[in-house]
Amino acid sequence: MPRFSILDRYILSEFLTSTLAALVVLLVIFTGGTFASIANQVASGRLPGSVMFTVLGLSLVNTLQAMLPMAMFLGVLLALGRMYRDSEMHVLSASGFGPRGLLKPAASFAIGTGIVVAVVALWLGPLASNAANAEIDTANRSVIAAGLEPGRFTSLPGRGGVLFANTVSSDGTKLGKLFVENERTDKHGVTAISVITANHGELFHEGTVDNRFVALYDGHRFDIRLGQDNWRLMQFQRNNIALNQSPDAEDQDNPYSQRGTLTLLGDHDPAARAELQWRIAIPFGPLVLVMLALPMSRQSPRASPVGRILIAVLAYLVILNLMTLARNFIATGKLAAPMGIWWVLVPVFIGAAWVFARQYATREPRDAKAAQA
Repeated sequence: MPRFSILDRYILSEFLTSTLAALVVLLVIFTGGTFASIANQVASGRLPGSVMFTVLGLSLVNTLQAMLPMAMFLGVLLALGRMYRDSEMHVLSASGFGPRGLLKPAASFAIGTGIVVAVVALWLGPLASNAANAEIDTANRSVIAAGLEPGRFTSLPGRGGVLFANTVSSDGTKLGKLFVENERTDKHGVTAISVITANHGELFHEGTVDNRFVALYDGHRFDIRLGQDNWRLMQFQRNNIALNQSPDAEDQDNPYSQRGTLTLLGDHDPAARAELQWRIAIPFGPLVLVMLALPMSRQSPRASPVGRILIAVLAYLVILNLMTLARNFIATGKLAAPMGIWWVLVPVFIGAAWVFARQYATREPRDAKAAQA
């Protein structure tokens, strides 16, 4: 364990206080964006409303991979910027504690943050994603038994449409007169509407408990393609509708993001390798960002911190987008997996370290340069 001096502990406390403040602000922003996305899925019938807040909490756990490095980056930048504006850094330099003395507390803080990010990326994030999917699957399996009420429209899971029954038995298996509506848009942009009416129906299982169906008896089905005149009417004695519809392809998350890290090690699929490289590289992000924050935080006492914060946010977004681009290149086979995402992180770290060293390099006085010339 490294021994920290009083100044090291003071700087670490400043880092921690500013990072927690930045994390609270980012948490509010991320929560609002995630809540809007989940609420949209609930409104469109793709997600049961009963698990909305559970899925929201579990989704925020996975976003810590991006939120923690950004909060640490802004926290270190704000803390050091305040010390420069209040002339604390000048006092520390005059007492022998130069800017290079920041390397020890900054590196320690970045390593601690990286460990937390590694826990989230390698273990907690996939666990939270699997738990969220399990909650959604459980709610989708029971949404009809728990949410179907006589005389009310009920949204079916997975964009399955809406169902209306005028009567429902006490056990939820026998249904009275039924109305079912479903709307789909194909790849050509043509919207097809299916409307089904039936005199009565029943809920049943087939194969496993997860396979739930509604059997419709003595009814009619109308297939309508908007903008076309080839409508179709069918009469049936029985028509089965699956209740556990699979989500559309565009609504599915990356399946490899839900797999455990150990299961990705022996998988040679490019998408699996891309996910593994992401999980390995993302914990090193705090170390790169804290190295970038050291030269960026230097400013004059009268300088406003707003410009530095905007530049820091822009730099973080550029780095994150480049990392995402590298991940997509690996997943599509355009980039070899051993290259990983290091071609983004290493140059940024080296460039920030060079700028930091140049900032405080010993310079010859101008008079001496002129005399030599």
